[in-house]
Amino acid sequence: MPKIPVRSSAELQHSRSLHAAFRALHAFREERGRLPQPRDPADAERVLELARSLGVQLGPLDEDVVRAFASVSAGDLCPVASFIGALAAQEALKAITRKLLPLDQWFYFDALECLAMEGAAGLTQEDCEPRGSRYDGQIAVFGANFQEELGRQKFFVVGAGAIGCELLKNFAMMGLAAGPGGDITVTDMDTVADSNLHRQFLFRAADVSKPKAEVAAAAVRRMNPAVKVTAHQNQVGPGTEQLYGDDFFQQLDGVVSAVDTLEARAYLETRCIRSRTPLLDSGTEGARGDVLPMVPPLTKPLQSAMGSTDGTFPLCTLRYYPHAIEHTLQWARDEFEGLFQLPAESVNQFLEELPEEPAQREGLEVPERVWRSLQERPRDWGDCVRWARRHWQSHYHDAIAQLLHTFPPTHESSPGVPFWSGDRCCPHPLTFDPSNDAHVAYIEAAARLWAQTYKLPTCSNRAATQDILRSTVLPPFVPQDGLRIPTTEGTDTVEAAADPGQPMELTQDLAQDLARWRQELGGGTEARLMEPIHFEKDDDAHMDFIMAASNLRAENYGIPPADWLTSKRIAGRIVPAIVTTTAAVAGLVCLEVYKLVWRCQVLSCYRISTLFLSECLLLRVEPEQPPTYWYRGKEWSYWDRLEVRAVGADGQEMTVRELLDWLQREHGWTVSKLLRGTTMLYDAEDDAETQARQRAQKLSDGMERGGALRQLELQYLCKGDTEEECPPLLCILP
Repeated sequence: MPKIPVRSSAELQHSRSLHAAFRALHAFREERGRLPQPRDPADAERVLELARSLGVQLGPLDEDVVRAFASVSAGDLCPVASFIGALAAQEALKAITRKLLPLDQWFYFDALECLAMEGAAGLTQEDCEPRGSRYDGQIAVFGANFQEELGRQKFFVVGAGAIGCELLKNFAMMGLAAGPGGDITVTDMDTVADSNLHRQFLFRAADVSKPKAEVAAAAVRRMNPAVKVTAHQNQVGPGTEQLYGDDFFQQLDGVVSAVDTLEARAYLETRCIRSRTPLLDSGTEGARGDVLPMVPPLTKPLQSAMGSTDGTFPLCTLRYYPHAIEHTLQWARDEFEGLFQLPAESVNQFLEELPEEPAQREGLEVPERVWRSLQERPRDWGDCVRWARRHWQSHYHDAIAQLLHTFPPTHESSPGVPFWSGDRCCPHPLTFDPSNDAHVAYIEAAARLWAQTYKLPTCSNRAATQDILRSTVLPPFVPQDGLRIPTTEGTDTVEAAADPGQPMELTQDLAQDLARWRQELGGGTEARLMEPIHFEKDDDAHMDFIMAASNLRAENYGIPPADWLTSKRIAGRIVPAIVTTTAAVAGLVCLEVYKLVWRCQVLSCYRISTLFLSECLLLRVEPEQPPTYWYRGKEWSYWDRLEVRAVGADGQEMTVRELLDWLQREHGWTVSKLLRGTTMLYDAEDDAETQARQRAQKLSDGMERGGALRQLELQYLCKGDTEEECPPLLCILP
């Protein structure tokens, strides 16, 4: 009897039926030399016969599950492969690291609810036969007409980080927006950082400092040139409603959220609710992942399942505008990885792949990061101290001075609006002092780790270190004019992509340097020249650097510092994004995309998913129905609203009088108060002269009418109302 981890007896029987179906499939292939033909009833019945004979000891057989399984077993779906591949990769990591609870025997996953939808249920063998297309595996499951509909989709992907990149990769493989009229718009205001490279596979080292959305879109086009994808570097928020207004959201087939903050997620949900556009929200935190579909008018609005989407803060906040100690600690964590782990790994990988024969090395390119690591190679403790001193100056003085040169303390975002206000804390550069304990603590922590990566001995004599620091002279800082630095709005300024450096040619001198370096280490050609350091919160040397780096940056921005224990608690709680989790979550999101493409209006076909890869546990449940309430003797759904085409008798925008008359005529409601946000448009308790003036005004009077303003949502109170909630009133402007 197979051992299958499940939550209930019903799930156990379902999984046992799948176990029998897989055994029957292998028997069918052994018998016929092929897989069952898609949607072939005779083949499906034969698989069922084999399952009956092979699965007697497993208990009652769910014959519908076996038939459905057999009818699509010749197909393959990218989202399912993404999920199962991520699961298998995580189990491999458990075996390698001996951490987390491994899977005990069998795990079965299916998304058979996708076959229960109206469009999928009636497919025939002819609908699903191969077309000689790259999508034949998908056509075998959903049919050729579905594939064409998939190509016509218009989707908006918000965020091109860990989850966003996996989603875009899957969309390219699925053929989303690869047909006439299709389009994927992806936006992300951040740029690629070193720390992104190990968990976002659309990015390469040469892409560092380039806009994430543009790099991801270019990768999608390479994977599938037929996909139409448009990249933006904008934040989605009130400041970009001219770009992402009512018209934009209403023409979409769906929105996929992979954003960094709860604020951005809440705003996106508000826009999708207003436009009644389906929203698929997703997030990860370490080995946990969540997928939440919001499908008007079937499901209730979203509720936060997690405090963060991928365990990170926006890159612009970390790099230029921190305002909390959590930001400076995350920045310090990224610094640790970018200084002491990634360069060493790059050098070792380059040397592992270096041809042994000198003739094969001619013209070989050396990646810029490897070249820089070799050029910066220290010879002794003094070199490590001087390197740390230069790094201190670059980060805590020069970078801040450049930021203030670009955006002085008196700079204004717009006339009368200070740039350095709200969450933007105006920084100040630090001046190095070799007698300042905090400054020297950073130098010592950074120099020790730098020496460790180059396998050099360290020194614990602070006086000797201070003598080296006093004798170190650095050139004065010269600010750059015209350097563009991104703002948190991300709408009008973008960072000039830093030149990642051109690959250098492997010269004879450099090859000799590498050979001498190996000889000094006492190793042969297999020796690893550098020692990558992986952050461990329980390693005091690691935490010494994190605390020192974080508190110096906090001092730059006037943020209260954190002590050693607090820094350890916060830094240890920062959970990095894990690529296995993001791949699994992206696969689950794409299964919900299939249902949106079918325009499925059956609540039971959708799934809220919560994943715990650490325990190999997946919970999938149906979304809840939207809440209802009673108003004026009628039950209303959360999604119900009053819509009026606000065009008056003269063909222009309605007046308040015309709207009040419409409510009286259509619904028999006498409105006593009408509001537009906090602006009172009409109040029946005002005097007659004021009421006359209010009735004569247009609905949008007093507002700036931009091209994006096409709808107004008004609030009202009717005479005799006792209910606390009433359906919203949406006015469609001409």
